[in-house]
Amino acid sequence: MSRVDFYVLSAEAPDARLRYACRLAERAVEQGCHVYIQTPDVQRVDDMLWTFSDGSFLPHEVYRGEPPAHALVKVMLGSAPGPASHRQLLINLTDAMPSDVAAYDRIAEIVDVDPERKRTARDRYKLYREQGCAMESHNL
Repeated sequence: MSRVDFYVLSAEAPDARLRYACRLAERAVEQGCHVYIQTPDVQRVDDMLWTFSDGSFLPHEVYRGEPPAHALVKVMLGSAPGPASHRQLLINLTDAMPSDVAAYDRIAEIVDVDPERKRTARDRYKLYREQGCAMESHNL
């Protein structure tokens, strides 16, 4: 069963959730993982992956139903469930439960200070627990 980590942000900064998602993806890639970022705003996350850090480049691609164009592409992003090649870590930026929880080794949920996001994250936490996922919360 999947391991699910909830990262609860305390700072109320613009794009804090997206920036943390980028840093989390970067750390996972440094550890050799293939990452999929599921998001309702693909273009915004794509732009953020280009600009979140001055000192690094994170090869990534928008998933359009095709395998990555190059083996160096360790990060893919899209609004639909991810490809089989990028299932070591799912960074879920949607407000919904992933449809294929068991397909991922790890799932990261990033919760910012928005009260509605906190509420939907609590609902997902309960659903993950009901499915028997290993759970951990990190207050940042």
